[in-house]
Amino acid sequence: MAYSEALADRVREVLADLPNVIEKKMFSGVCFMVDDKMCICVSHDELLCRVGPDLFEEALEKNGTRVMTNNGRTMKGYVYVSEEVVISKEDFDYWVQRCIAFNKFAKASKPKFKK
Repeated sequence: MAYSEALADRVREVLADLPNVIEKKMFSGVCFMVDDKMCICVSHDELLCRVGPDLFEEALEKNGTRVMTNNGRTMKGYVYVSEEVVISKEDFDYWVQRCIAFNKFAKASKPKFKK
């Protein structure tokens, strides 16, 4: 399944004024890297929000969210947010701003070099 271009365009619009934003194909969609750190992704018809471990539990209490798992392991600090709950600009901005706020404190992953 392809990712939601409409949702990706909404993210692009919000991030347009930030310096150092790069798009990468990841997680069956597109990820927006801010300052070389994963900030937010559009995967299928969901946002993958990097909110950090401090807001993780609070984020999961919101409607339309679910945990991110990788190889059966819960990725604390990352939540999927359904496209249906970010229809309004206010709700959409809430999630994007949480990702941008955490990005300042997030650590960049170590670069992987090909042999």
